[in-house]
Amino acid sequence: MDREHRLPHSTLDLERAGRIGQPEVVFGEGKSAAQVADALDVLAGAAGFAFATRVGSEKAGLVQERLGGRGEYDGVARVLWLGTPPPLEGRVAVVSAGTSDEGVAAEAERALELLGNGVLRVRDVGVAGLHRVLARVEELRSCSAIVVVAGMDGALPSVVGGLVSCPVIAVPTSVGYGASFGGLAALLAMLNSCAPGVTVVNIDNGFGGAYAASRVNRARAAATP
Repeated sequence: MDREHRLPHSTLDLERAGRIGQPEVVFGEGKSAAQVADALDVLAGAAGFAFATRVGSEKAGLVQERLGGRGEYDGVARVLWLGTPPPLEGRVAVVSAGTSDEGVAAEAERALELLGNGVLRVRDVGVAGLHRVLARVEELRSCSAIVVVAGMDGALPSVVGGLVSCPVIAVPTSVGYGASFGGLAALLAMLNSCAPGVTVVNIDNGFGGAYAASRVNRARAAATP
Protein backbone atom coordinates (compact mmCIF):
# COMPACT_ATOMS: atom_id res chain seq x y z
CA MET A 1 0.00 0.00 0.00
CA ASP A 2 1.19 3.53 -0.71
CA ARG A 3 2.18 5.49 2.39
CA GLU A 4 0.08 8.48 1.42
CA HIS A 5 -2.34 9.79 -1.16
CA ARG A 6 -2.15 13.37 -2.34
CA LEU A 7 -5.29 15.30 -3.17
CA PRO A 8 -5.30 18.93 -4.32
CA HIS A 9 -6.36 20.00 -0.84
CA SER A 10 -4.81 17.38 1.47
CA THR A 11 -2.33 14.54 1.91
CA LEU A 12 -3.96 11.42 3.36
CA ASP A 13 -2.04 9.06 5.63
CA LEU A 14 -2.80 5.53 4.43
CA GLU A 15 -0.43 3.78 6.85
CA ARG A 16 -1.66 5.23 10.12
CA ALA A 17 -3.69 2.18 11.10
CA GLY A 18 -0.69 -0.04 10.45
CA ARG A 19 1.54 2.16 12.60
CA ILE A 20 -0.71 2.90 15.58
CA GLY A 21 -3.63 0.48 15.22
CA GLN A 22 -6.21 3.16 14.44
CA PRO A 23 -6.95 4.97 11.17
CA GLU A 24 -6.76 8.56 10.07
CA VAL A 25 -10.13 10.26 10.65
CA VAL A 26 -11.38 13.25 8.67
CA PHE A 27 -12.15 16.41 10.65
CA GLY A 28 -15.09 17.82 8.71
CA GLU A 29 -15.36 21.26 10.27
CA GLY A 30 -13.85 23.94 8.06
CA LYS A 31 -13.71 21.64 5.03
CA SER A 32 -16.02 21.81 2.05
CA ALA A 33 -18.37 18.94 1.28
CA ALA A 34 -16.22 18.10 -1.74
CA GLN A 35 -13.08 17.94 0.39
CA VAL A 36 -14.73 15.67 2.96
CA ALA A 37 -16.20 13.41 0.27
CA ASP A 38 -12.91 13.09 -1.61
CA ALA A 39 -10.99 12.24 1.56
CA LEU A 40 -13.54 9.63 2.66
CA ASP A 41 -13.60 8.09 -0.79
CA VAL A 42 -9.81 7.63 -0.85
CA LEU A 43 -9.52 6.38 2.73
CA ALA A 44 -12.41 3.94 2.37
CA GLY A 45 -11.06 2.78 -0.96
CA ALA A 46 -7.74 1.92 0.68
CA ALA A 47 -9.03 0.37 3.90
CA GLY A 48 -12.68 -0.49 3.21
CA PHE A 49 -13.92 2.02 5.75
CA ALA A 50 -13.49 5.66 6.82
CA PHE A 51 -15.32 8.29 8.81
CA ALA A 52 -15.48 12.02 9.37
CA THR A 53 -16.36 14.00 12.50
CA ARG A 54 -17.91 17.45 12.93
CA VAL A 55 -20.04 17.24 9.81
CA GLY A 56 -23.23 19.33 10.00
CA SER A 57 -26.45 17.93 8.56
CA GLU A 58 -26.48 20.16 5.48
CA LYS A 59 -22.88 19.35 4.64
CA ALA A 60 -23.52 15.65 5.27
CA GLY A 61 -26.25 15.65 2.63
CA LEU A 62 -23.90 17.26 0.12
CA VAL A 63 -21.15 14.77 0.95
CA GLN A 64 -23.49 11.82 0.42
CA GLU A 65 -24.71 13.34 -2.83
CA ARG A 66 -21.11 13.65 -4.06
CA LEU A 67 -20.52 10.04 -3.04
CA GLY A 68 -23.44 8.86 -5.13
CA GLY A 69 -25.77 8.30 -2.18
CA ARG A 70 -23.27 6.25 -0.22
CA GLY A 71 -22.44 6.80 3.43
CA GLU A 72 -24.34 6.76 6.72
CA TYR A 73 -24.84 9.72 9.03
CA ASP A 74 -25.49 10.26 12.74
CA GLY A 75 -26.93 13.76 13.11
CA VAL A 76 -26.59 13.97 16.90
CA ALA A 77 -22.91 12.93 16.85
CA ARG A 78 -22.34 14.79 13.55
CA VAL A 79 -20.37 11.81 12.26
CA LEU A 80 -20.52 10.44 8.70
CA TRP A 81 -19.00 7.12 7.68
CA LEU A 82 -18.38 5.21 4.47
CA GLY A 83 -17.90 1.46 4.15
CA THR A 84 -18.11 -1.36 6.68
CA PRO A 85 -17.02 -0.55 10.26
CA PRO A 86 -14.72 -3.00 12.06
CA PRO A 87 -16.14 -5.62 14.45
CA LEU A 88 -16.58 -4.54 18.07
CA GLU A 89 -14.13 -5.71 20.73
CA GLY A 90 -14.14 -5.12 24.48
CA ARG A 91 -16.15 -2.34 26.05
CA VAL A 92 -15.63 1.33 26.84
CA ALA A 93 -18.09 3.39 28.87
CA VAL A 94 -19.17 6.88 27.91
CA VAL A 95 -20.58 8.62 30.97
CA SER A 96 -22.27 11.99 30.53
CA ALA A 97 -23.29 14.39 33.27
CA GLY A 98 -26.41 15.90 31.69
CA THR A 99 -28.66 15.86 28.66
CA SER A 100 -27.07 19.11 27.47
CA ASP A 101 -23.79 17.20 27.05
CA GLU A 102 -25.43 14.72 24.67
CA GLY A 103 -23.86 16.02 21.44
CA VAL A 104 -20.31 15.61 22.74
CA ALA A 105 -21.13 12.26 24.37
CA ALA A 106 -22.73 11.03 21.14
CA GLU A 107 -19.60 11.98 19.19
CA ALA A 108 -17.52 9.92 21.62
CA GLU A 109 -19.90 6.97 21.48
CA ARG A 110 -20.12 6.88 17.70
CA ALA A 111 -16.37 7.34 17.26
CA LEU A 112 -15.69 4.47 19.67
CA GLU A 113 -17.98 2.14 17.75
CA LEU A 114 -16.51 3.13 14.41
CA LEU A 115 -13.03 2.45 15.82
CA GLY A 116 -14.16 -1.07 16.75
CA ASN A 117 -15.09 -0.80 20.43
CA GLY A 118 -18.17 -1.98 22.26
CA VAL A 119 -19.81 0.92 24.11
CA LEU A 120 -21.66 1.19 27.42
CA ARG A 121 -23.77 4.37 27.44
CA VAL A 122 -24.39 5.92 30.85
CA ARG A 123 -26.23 9.22 30.43
CA ASP A 124 -27.45 12.03 32.69
CA VAL A 125 -25.72 10.92 35.90
CA GLY A 126 -24.20 14.23 37.03
CA VAL A 127 -23.09 14.93 40.58
CA ALA A 128 -26.24 16.90 41.45
CA GLY A 129 -27.79 13.46 41.91
CA LEU A 130 -24.81 11.35 42.95
CA HIS A 131 -26.90 8.21 43.48
CA ARG A 132 -27.34 7.94 39.70
CA VAL A 133 -23.70 7.20 38.93
CA LEU A 134 -23.25 5.13 42.10
CA ALA A 135 -26.00 2.83 40.85
CA ARG A 136 -23.92 2.06 37.74
CA VAL A 137 -20.54 1.46 39.39
CA GLU A 138 -20.41 -2.30 38.84
CA GLU A 139 -21.09 -1.83 35.13
CA LEU A 140 -18.39 0.82 34.92
CA ARG A 141 -15.88 -1.46 36.60
CA SER A 142 -16.37 -4.03 33.84
CA CYS A 143 -15.03 -1.64 31.18
CA SER A 144 -11.51 -1.23 29.81
CA ALA A 145 -11.69 2.57 29.93
CA ILE A 146 -14.23 5.28 30.70
CA VAL A 147 -14.83 8.55 28.87
CA VAL A 148 -16.55 11.04 31.18
CA VAL A 149 -18.28 14.01 29.52
CA ALA A 150 -19.30 16.96 31.71
CA GLY A 151 -19.76 20.71 31.69
CA MET A 152 -20.85 23.06 34.49
CA ASP A 153 -18.50 22.38 37.45
CA GLY A 154 -16.76 19.47 35.69
CA ALA A 155 -16.79 17.35 38.86
CA LEU A 156 -18.03 14.03 37.47
CA PRO A 157 -14.64 12.68 36.25
CA SER A 158 -13.20 13.07 39.77
CA VAL A 159 -16.10 11.06 41.19
CA VAL A 160 -15.73 8.30 38.61
CA GLY A 161 -11.94 8.34 38.96
CA GLY A 162 -12.29 7.51 42.64
CA LEU A 163 -14.56 4.52 41.99
CA VAL A 164 -12.88 2.50 39.22
CA SER A 165 -9.44 1.07 38.46
CA CYS A 166 -9.47 1.51 34.68
CA PRO A 167 -8.25 4.66 32.88
CA VAL A 168 -10.64 7.64 33.04
CA ILE A 169 -10.56 10.18 30.22
CA ALA A 170 -12.35 13.44 30.97
CA VAL A 171 -14.00 15.57 28.28
CA PRO A 172 -15.05 19.06 29.41
CA THR A 173 -17.96 20.57 27.52
CA SER A 174 -18.90 24.17 26.84
CA VAL A 175 -22.18 23.68 28.70
CA GLY A 176 -22.84 26.10 31.56
CA TYR A 177 -23.67 29.64 32.57
CA GLY A 178 -21.46 32.69 32.09
CA ALA A 179 -18.77 31.87 34.65
CA SER A 180 -18.18 28.53 32.93
CA PHE A 181 -16.37 30.59 30.26
CA GLY A 182 -17.35 28.28 27.42
CA GLY A 183 -16.07 25.17 29.17
CA LEU A 184 -12.85 26.63 30.58
CA ALA A 185 -14.07 26.22 34.16
CA ALA A 186 -14.82 22.53 33.58
CA LEU A 187 -11.46 22.06 31.84
CA LEU A 188 -9.56 23.57 34.75
CA ALA A 189 -11.56 21.57 37.29
CA MET A 190 -10.71 18.35 35.46
CA LEU A 191 -7.02 19.28 35.16
CA ASN A 192 -7.04 19.90 38.92
CA SER A 193 -8.87 16.67 39.73
CA CYS A 194 -8.14 15.26 43.18
CA ALA A 195 -8.60 11.74 41.75
CA PRO A 196 -5.06 10.79 40.62
CA GLY A 197 -4.62 9.63 37.04
CA VAL A 198 -7.62 11.29 35.37
CA THR A 199 -6.58 12.27 31.85
CA VAL A 200 -8.15 15.34 30.20
CA VAL A 201 -8.72 16.24 26.55
CA ASN A 202 -9.81 19.56 25.09
CA ILE A 203 -13.19 21.25 25.44
CA ASP A 204 -15.98 19.48 23.51
CA ASN A 205 -13.46 16.98 22.09
CA GLY A 206 -15.57 13.83 22.30
CA PHE A 207 -13.62 12.34 19.42
CA GLY A 208 -10.29 12.88 21.19
CA GLY A 209 -11.56 11.17 24.31
CA ALA A 210 -12.86 8.27 22.25
CA TYR A 211 -9.62 7.86 20.31
CA ALA A 212 -7.59 7.69 23.52
CA ALA A 213 -10.01 5.24 25.15
CA SER A 214 -9.98 3.09 22.03
CA ARG A 215 -6.20 2.77 22.27
CA VAL A 216 -6.55 1.56 25.86
CA ASN A 217 -9.28 -0.93 24.97
CA ARG A 218 -7.43 -2.32 21.96
CA ALA A 219 -4.21 -2.69 23.93
CA ARG A 220 -6.08 -4.59 26.63
CA ALA A 221 -7.74 -6.83 24.03
CA ALA A 222 -4.37 -7.56 22.42
CA ALA A 223 -2.83 -8.45 25.79
CA THR A 224 -5.67 -10.82 26.75
CA PRO A 225 -4.87 -14.48 25.91
